[in-house]
Amino acid sequence: MMIPRPRFFGLLLVLLAVCGLPVLRAQQNGVDLEALYAEEQFRIGVQAYNRYAFNEAILSFERALSFRPGEPLILEWLGRSYYRSGMEETALRQWRAAAQGYGWNSTEGMLLGSRIETVGNRRGLLPVNDDEVRYVEAGRYPGEYDGNVYYRQPTAVLPLDDGSVWVVAYGSNEIVRLGVNGLVMERKRGPLNGFDRPYDLARSPGGDRLYLSEYRGGRISVLSAAGDWLSYIGSKGLGDGNLLGPQNLTVDEDGYLYVVDYGNRRVVKFDPEGNFILSFGGAQRNQGELFPGFRSPTGVAAREGLVYTADGAAKRIYIHDSNGAYRGVLAATDLTGPESLRFLDDGRLLAADTNRVLLIDPHSAQVRVLGTAGNSRLRITGAAMDANGNLLAANFNAGEIAVLTRLDDMASGLFVQVERVNAESFPQVTVDILVQDRLRRPIMGLDARNFLLTEEGRAAAEQRLTAAAYRSPRTDLSILVERSPRTLSLRDDLEAAVRDISAAVPGGRLRSLVSAGLLPREERIDGSLVAAARAAAGDYDALWRFDLGLRLAATDLLGGEKRRALVFVSSGRLSPAAFDQYGLSELAAYLANNGIVFHAVLVGGGDASEEIRYLCRETGGEVLPLYRPQGIRGTLEKLANFPCGSYTITYRSQLPTNFGTAYLPVELEVYLMERSGRDATGYFPPLE
Repeated sequence: MMIPRPRFFGLLLVLLAVCGLPVLRAQQNGVDLEALYAEEQFRIGVQAYNRYAFNEAILSFERALSFRPGEPLILEWLGRSYYRSGMEETALRQWRAAAQGYGWNSTEGMLLGSRIETVGNRRGLLPVNDDEVRYVEAGRYPGEYDGNVYYRQPTAVLPLDDGSVWVVAYGSNEIVRLGVNGLVMERKRGPLNGFDRPYDLARSPGGDRLYLSEYRGGRISVLSAAGDWLSYIGSKGLGDGNLLGPQNLTVDEDGYLYVVDYGNRRVVKFDPEGNFILSFGGAQRNQGELFPGFRSPTGVAAREGLVYTADGAAKRIYIHDSNGAYRGVLAATDLTGPESLRFLDDGRLLAADTNRVLLIDPHSAQVRVLGTAGNSRLRITGAAMDANGNLLAANFNAGEIAVLTRLDDMASGLFVQVERVNAESFPQVTVDILVQDRLRRPIMGLDARNFLLTEEGRAAAEQRLTAAAYRSPRTDLSILVERSPRTLSLRDDLEAAVRDISAAVPGGRLRSLVSAGLLPREERIDGSLVAAARAAAGDYDALWRFDLGLRLAATDLLGGEKRRALVFVSSGRLSPAAFDQYGLSELAAYLANNGIVFHAVLVGGGDASEEIRYLCRETGGEVLPLYRPQGIRGTLEKLANFPCGSYTITYRSQLPTNFGTAYLPVELEVYLMERSGRDATGYFPPLE
């Protein structure tokens, strides 16, 4: 029979008494010395892990195992340390051995089994064919519940980076911001005269403005990023710049606004200041192909000089260029009643079509059903992808927002990891938590309702969610500089890159600048940043060490903010010694498993190697040429809003400490809609 997760009740017989292990022979005056040595090394390992000293923790847990071979709790912690150190395959071996020791059907064994499956799938996951991806309903954000009305007749949704979403409520003349649990966070009703049947909401490229169409008002309201009313664009009428029943909106990369003027059967284009530019929608010919004119224009989306407009009556999606010239038909089959169109980050179109959400490739014109909500009598007027990878569909007829989640994500649940337990102020305990899905994508927008922390099966006392990284604009930054013969001749560029990077992140903090030379080292940044960026000529070497430099720069980030970024200033090429000690997959896992985003800034006009691009892909970063036309500052500023699923909970422990020698367990469960995840760990309080 498997013994529950152990607690250490004394310095001498901790593993014997708790785990029920056989008494070893090495005893002196009745004291099991090997148990004593194992417990001491285990304590050191746990404390090192919670200081982010993962290599030290590995050594201590290995020593503990030499005294207590096969002890599952030690094996589990050893696996945790290898995982955080980037050595995932070794971590999986330790976890399998621990699960075997616990028993695969025990509570501990099943929890480890779930972790093993998720991490193993990440390592061996092949690219998923889009034809196999299917979204299913995971929940709803009802407009009315238990007699309370939250909003009426939603027509559109606009997801935000923090996981929340603006809902355009046509029936109640407002926009309402909902959190991930479907609760109202705030509502905006416009100026004194209010909104007049709002229909769609779009964001400017910089995110500083929102545009809201008012169907009955015949105008566009300009709002601040927070949803506060600023001004109007357009007025009701039939002429240039006038609108009659404006519905869907889109904004292109240059800030031009396109409005579906439903009553006038056209699309109207305004410049970023709100001035009328042109309109189109009447019959045209394009190389012999006739555009018959819009019959019932609905959704609109603009990208890379092309404007895509859905026509619900014609059951087609037409293409025009940004000057209004007809370019052809994107889709004329598989559509039953297309309405809103939204571009995803990968350049594909998301379309609402009766009760379906479609994915449309603008290049191949392939149309595929991503998911459905309810029956065919329902009407989805708007759909978008939220920060957590869910599809949100505004169901006008049902008066609610349907939440659709990938079927495989529903099956696998959430990946929850207790990253650190800080008991320095015991009995006040602080727990740092990372919540992701199976593909390492962070889960945003959680609040205290989504967490349950327990001690030995009892809810923790005075539990509070004290921090959520998605709410914080602060980012910690480390810069790694390539010290090769190629960059020696580019020292002016290195200086410019370091200067731009250090100034680019609002509210950010430069933790370190590391020179990746033959022997990587930290430069002093409390003096001249210019000198640190340029370094001495003797620091540049053909056998410069990328792997050691990256580990050093990344480790500097672990004790700081939860938003962490490492920016590599490089020629784009790596040295023959780049992976002498740490392999590429280990470096990628070290960054990803500790929430560090890797960016590369290229100097000298070269291209990035595939290894550098791989690190960017695996961590969510980008390759940025230093002197690209739009510069690097705008992209680096986005670090302040980079998705991060880190949370901090504090509670007051009620467990006895045995004068600080007891190993105290803590269990955590996270719930979101129909998905959940769990982790269980422990810590040592301060010695008394």
